[in-house]
Amino acid sequence: MSAEDLQGAPVWRRAVLLLPRLRIQNANAVSSPMTWGWPAMTAFLGAMTAAERRLGRDAGIKFYGVGMVCHGFEPQVTRGGYTRSFHLTRNPVLPNGATAAIVEEGRAHLDLTLVFDVEVTEGQDGEAERQALAQRVAQLVQGMRIAGGSVMPALPGNRRPPRPLLELLPVGHADDERKQFRRLMRRCLPGFALVSRDDLLQARLEALRQADVDASPLDAWLDLSRLTSRAHKVSRQKADGTVEESAEWRYDSREGWIVPIPVGFAGLSGLHPAGSVAGARDAATPLRFVEGVYSIGQWISPHRLRGWSDLFWWAEHDEASRLYRCRNDYAPLPTTAEAAATES
Repeated sequence: MSAEDLQGAPVWRRAVLLLPRLRIQNANAVSSPMTWGWPAMTAFLGAMTAAERRLGRDAGIKFYGVGMVCHGFEPQVTRGGYTRSFHLTRNPVLPNGATAAIVEEGRAHLDLTLVFDVEVTEGQDGEAERQALAQRVAQLVQGMRIAGGSVMPALPGNRRPPRPLLELLPVGHADDERKQFRRLMRRCLPGFALVSRDDLLQARLEALRQADVDASPLDAWLDLSRLTSRAHKVSRQKADGTVEESAEWRYDSREGWIVPIPVGFAGLSGLHPAGSVAGARDAATPLRFVEGVYSIGQWISPHRLRGWSDLFWWAEHDEASRLYRCRNDYAPLPTTAEAAATES
């Protein structure tokens, strides 16, 4: 490469792109055969990739990760005591007049803020240029589908809808970056961010194996996914001096608001050449059969996060293990006992 080519190469700066208060209607609420609720992070990473491809290489922006803050979640269900049923649509009849089969689909209305980990070219240093690029991305997202749902315009009201924001990250100034992070996270309140808690899954597996050496990661995942109540013996002394014993049901303590989530896919077969599998959607892309990968997530208020690495999710591919999964670097603060053990 010549010196002229090096001089003409664009200089990229790390930045964050914030798209506040997106209203998504009829998003997919069934992201896997074993979970339902908030869409999987694979849906938001897929939307990020789709937006980058639509913008093109000449847009002056690259996407690396996405963070998400939930402000509202409204599942489209019919409530009847403890039982909930999804609202289903009636499909048109078949050409022969027979009734078409009903395929159960879960939908939900979402209110969320998306935060992207991006890089922009040096030409986007000006505030006007950055705001124009942020507005361009926001307008592009308005015409996309996110998690299978439609992005709706802001509701009319007295308050102006919040504008998208694109800010450069301070270079070499950890304190300035921390202040910027806290300032931008205040714009996302009230809400909850979804972070990864693989550590809870591993800790619960080790605890179960102390009682049963044959316990599997699935046992630990199911144990964390439910509310478990246990009977505790309670003794009360009456006024006449006698002791009355009874049972009191108590729920096991939980590490905050934790939920089971799908985090990617694991390959079941080798990589088949493009066009070799009949019925594939894309005949120009190699194909591999996969199954879902699950873990544990936690909803946490954005003001409790310490930095951008706690918020952002990114895609990781390990060809040796045929694993495609979403990663997040959130690590909880150590407890007093853990901190003392580490120091000693």
